[in-house]
Amino acid sequence: MQLSRRTLLAGTAAVVAAPATLWLAEGSAQAAASYDVAVCEQYRNQIQIYSSAAGWTSPQWVWSPGGGGWANLSDVKFRSTAKFGEVALVAASGGNVGIVDKSASGTQGTGSLLWEAAPGSNPHAIERIPNIGAVVAASSAGYLHVYGPGAVNDPSTLRLVQTISFPGAHGLWYDDVHNRFWALGQDKATSYEVSGSYRNTRLVGGVNVSIGSGNLGHSLDASYKDSGILLASHSTAVISINKTTHAVSTVHADHAVKSFSQHSSGEAFWVQSTGKTYHGDTRNWVNPDVQFFNATGARSFTRGLSYGAEFYKARLHAVGYH
Repeated sequence: MQLSRRTLLAGTAAVVAAPATLWLAEGSAQAAASYDVAVCEQYRNQIQIYSSAAGWTSPQWVWSPGGGGWANLSDVKFRSTAKFGEVALVAASGGNVGIVDKSASGTQGTGSLLWEAAPGSNPHAIERIPNIGAVVAASSAGYLHVYGPGAVNDPSTLRLVQTISFPGAHGLWYDDVHNRFWALGQDKATSYEVSGSYRNTRLVGGVNVSIGSGNLGHSLDASYKDSGILLASHSTAVISINKTTHAVSTVHADHAVKSFSQHSSGEAFWVQSTGKTYHGDTRNWVNPDVQFFNATGARSFTRGLSYGAEFYKARLHAVGYH
């Protein structure tokens, strides 16, 4: 499918009239709206939450799982549950995925985990399917792993029920309006129907959407400004995907954006790999800053940490699938 150059931040139906350098213009030095941002910070290996409205000094919430299978945290989402309230869904390149009780008193180590699994092979995303309780993890070795529960309100009963070959699997998002589960990988995004429940949960009837030959998908997210689309980043661009028509539009033509999120105000932010390493380690896929954009699409300000963060992803702290 040919990509058309459009601007999401001014409305997905409007063709960009300004040149691409609009994205490079410096705008306001602060956020017009106030919202919370969750980051995967890999130097200290923590999930942290900060406000967009002020400099990042002390996080509002932190989860520190340690290393091993939890090394290099690679994804976080927040979802609402009937029994536990808000939970954090987390994945780590070390091989583990899990569900964290966000209200638990201890956020150090893994004591607040309600469930964890070790699919291995560099998991990059995790998502929850509501009401039937299934969790799907993506592995960059090329698989989707579906976990179904014995009891919907008991994450500890989740067991592996389906494995799907999916080259380059990196991004996941559930569309609760159409009951479709989206995955992002090599050259494509795929929309699946969710069939069954409990341990009979399956993803079936995949419909592929091309993101361009040679492009490896990185992240998949909602636009909290436009509920009709999903936002995806891949090797060479940030794109929007219409959930209904599957039309693909270019939001920003730039490489190595690891995650891209948009607030309801139209403001957005991303983490873009710099290709550099920090603190003498090997993480050349990170950035010490999160770049924010105003509602017109202009670069606005950055947020970083005094010790020199290694951000891999940043996502709006929101529980809605939108």
